[in-house]
Amino acid sequence: MLTYAQAADDSLPTRRSLLSRLKNWDDHESWKVFFDTYWRLLYSSALRAGLTDAEAQDVVQETVIAVMNKLPEFKYDANGSFKGWLLRQTSWRIGDQFRKRRQDATRRRRDSDTATHTEELERLPDPVSEQIEEAWNAEWRANLLEVAVERVKRKVDPKHFQAFDLCVTQKWAVARVAQTLNLTPARIYLIKHRINRLLKKEIIHLQTKLI
Repeated sequence: MLTYAQAADDSLPTRRSLLSRLKNWDDHESWKVFFDTYWRLLYSSALRAGLTDAEAQDVVQETVIAVMNKLPEFKYDANGSFKGWLLRQTSWRIGDQFRKRRQDATRRRRDSDTATHTEELERLPDPVSEQIEEAWNAEWRANLLEVAVERVKRKVDPKHFQAFDLCVTQKWAVARVAQTLNLTPARIYLIKHRINRLLKKEIIHLQTKLI
């Protein structure tokens, strides 16, 4: 199966046409496409930066709201600046969560000024922009592959995708997959080759049809 490195042109399927449609808040279908494509990227980047599950969910929600409000200000750049623009929007919301956490800890310390709370405040992590960007780049590549896999999954026979997943993702032996799914080993190899080819094609599509 494709690795993240093989898939990584640091690109996601946000085409000019989609961005144009997103400037219309009433285009719910386009916003659904945007959310389905990017929510994992925003959420996982927030987790990697050191936030909790609840804080990361807040980052997703607040970043999407910020994108809705600020997208009219964004201008397409042939160098693919949307990635950097979205990173800045996300990074600011991650920073907001860390500031909120520190403020909550300060209030708790005032309510009960003990050494334990003082130490807790001092241990709170602070978002480092380089760390956030590193996490973002890793999640950007991972998300690209996930989007490609989901698109291919919808295009192929479910049984064939199951065979591919068992062989490639779960590392089952071909003989075991063949026996489990009542397919011949030769058929399994053909399925693997076909779906791998479709994945590569989908990733190229995402990389060349993006902003």
